[in-house]
Amino acid sequence: MIVSASRQEQFSDDLPVSADVLDADELERGQVHDIRDAARGLPNVSVRHAPARFALTGPANSTGRDGNAGFTIRGLGGNRVLMLVDGVRVPRSYVFGGNAFGRDYLSLDLVKRIEVVRGAASALYGSDGMGGLVNFITWEPADLLPGDAGAPRRVGGRLAAAWTGDDNGRGAAATVAAQATETAEWLLSASGRRARELDTRGDKDAPDLRRTRPNPQDDRDRALLAKVVLRPAPGHKHVLTGEHVDRRSEVNLLSSRAVLPLTGTTAQQAAAVLDERAWGTMERNRLTWDGRIPLQTRLADSLQVVAGVQEAASRQFGTSDLKARPDRERDVRYEERTWHASAQAGKSVALADEQSLQLTYGAEYLRSKITNLYTGINSLPPEVFPLKRFPDTKESTAALYGQAEWSAGPWTVVPGLRLDRFQLEVLTQAGFFPPAKRPARSLSGSAASPKLGVMFRASDTWSVFASAAGGFRAPNANQVNGYYENAAEHVVVIPNPDLQPEKSRTLEVGLRGRSPRVNVDLALFTGRFSNLIADVVLVSGTGTAADPKLFQTRNVERASIRGFEAKGRVEAGRVGAGRVGLPFALGTARGVNRTTGQPLNSVDPWQLMAGVDYRTASWDLRLDLRHQAAKKAEDINSAALVKAPNTQLTVPAATTLDLSGQWRIRKDLRLTAGIVNLTNRKYWLWSDVQGLAAATPAADAYTQPGRHLRVSLVAQF
Repeated sequence: MIVSASRQEQFSDDLPVSADVLDADELERGQVHDIRDAARGLPNVSVRHAPARFALTGPANSTGRDGNAGFTIRGLGGNRVLMLVDGVRVPRSYVFGGNAFGRDYLSLDLVKRIEVVRGAASALYGSDGMGGLVNFITWEPADLLPGDAGAPRRVGGRLAAAWTGDDNGRGAAATVAAQATETAEWLLSASGRRARELDTRGDKDAPDLRRTRPNPQDDRDRALLAKVVLRPAPGHKHVLTGEHVDRRSEVNLLSSRAVLPLTGTTAQQAAAVLDERAWGTMERNRLTWDGRIPLQTRLADSLQVVAGVQEAASRQFGTSDLKARPDRERDVRYEERTWHASAQAGKSVALADEQSLQLTYGAEYLRSKITNLYTGINSLPPEVFPLKRFPDTKESTAALYGQAEWSAGPWTVVPGLRLDRFQLEVLTQAGFFPPAKRPARSLSGSAASPKLGVMFRASDTWSVFASAAGGFRAPNANQVNGYYENAAEHVVVIPNPDLQPEKSRTLEVGLRGRSPRVNVDLALFTGRFSNLIADVVLVSGTGTAADPKLFQTRNVERASIRGFEAKGRVEAGRVGAGRVGLPFALGTARGVNRTTGQPLNSVDPWQLMAGVDYRTASWDLRLDLRHQAAKKAEDINSAALVKAPNTQLTVPAATTLDLSGQWRIRKDLRLTAGIVNLTNRKYWLWSDVQGLAAATPAADAYTQPGRHLRVSLVAQF
């Protein structure tokens, strides 16, 4: 079952879209502890996680400061992929200079299912759904209360503990649910995790710029989920949800330190970094009411109303101890406070000749207050702390959407349309103008996002589908009004209140096969994208005091991406007491910047997963081969990633093996273990090395972890 593809619960095989559903069993067997683990087995899906090698002094460098930065789907990433928790938007990422705030405001210990929808999702969800969406569905009491005979139990729960060898991570989670009365249930879930730095194959342990071992790091995560479910009458359901997630990371930036004894000019020695440290926090709090009411009227059979508030706050703090120049301190905050409300109705209509029509329509309103604040010691002239890179801003969206699902015999046709009106309103100029040379301006606009899907069931085994969809992404507050000035480097970044929304048009055709022996999904896709926003474009200037370099965010790019995906499983038959299965997944894509003719750097090289598993009633064993193709120089637009005369580091092909298994000690007790990178292969992922020069002596610092063990234990009661 999937909710995200149509905004109502349906079988994914009944919809003309490409989607993946990772249920609780797959999350447990795959030992999925974070969003990067979730993306490992999905074709054309990745999560960037660069090592923490950012710098607080010198040229702007935010490498690894955003942790798990967010998803890339079919070559589109960042804020072009919509992330949701129970249908509520996860805060956007924010990157400026040496600061990078990622989107991993999540604890997967609270999650029972992950849904991934590929392709433009704006027809149902609006802005930010250009590349697709990822929805994290949390536990409900009913998931833990069913008894052996089908009758609900009064109390049920789940305990979990896990250890990961790649970061020495130790985590534990506890969930308890109860039926308070015949019409009321509740759930409480808590989790915590502590980990060190993510390991690499680097072997240089020097406490300075030569270092390729990971910088010492201490990560701490905590999360809490509380739910009350009320069913006051037949068909009625009201879910009250409270969620809290907080994360803290401390890093000793040994890789920033100068090599001793100091060399170079007197000025260079005076600016040498002797010590650099940083810490960052992320926190998200959510309160949501989700009400479902049967109506059985001429206009609607049911109504779903959702309302809530979410607050997210991130902070990054760092200190630099310089040899002779004044020490530096940077304290940067980014916050989002969002109110959301929606109403959605559904209507089923029986038509003549065994035809049916399912209507889904609704309205949605979002309002967010977005703020930032930069403080510290020893700012770079002409800036004076405290200041704001962009002014306090209110972003709001009002939308109407509708979808019809018409079925007649083997045919299903699904048209849909969403109309969005968005507004970016400057709330105050305080802290922004001055020092900015001109006041910030507001912006508004609208967008129409259509879609059309068609599916034909050729037989009980095979079906084909095609879908076309439009998507968009509205510019954010920093892109419209961001301002920065550095007199020493003769650089100025100016606002652009005339930005237009990014737009996408995608087309996909697919084939599905379902039989007792074979499960297969094939998809061909292509997309065209226009008005793509480039965050830092050189407008004019030579970089002198009289003629500084002037940068601005602009709509400058058009792009196209095409590709192919295959996934499935072949049941090879019974061997002894168990059955042998052959899971597989393949994803490949190519992208080109149609403005410059250069390759799109956001597209990952093709990847293959081919596995074999053996399942019995009490234990499983699985071996997976993963192959990543090379990212060659001709597939890279080097000038867009590194400054000339440098060239971007290329990535060689790599093949790794993972071995995993599960032992069901009892019906309610399961032990899962795995050896990742069984052959201890040294390799890089393209998503993690973008922006790294080929001549760098620190390339090994960006390698993936070597051979390591993972163990988890789950008990239910």
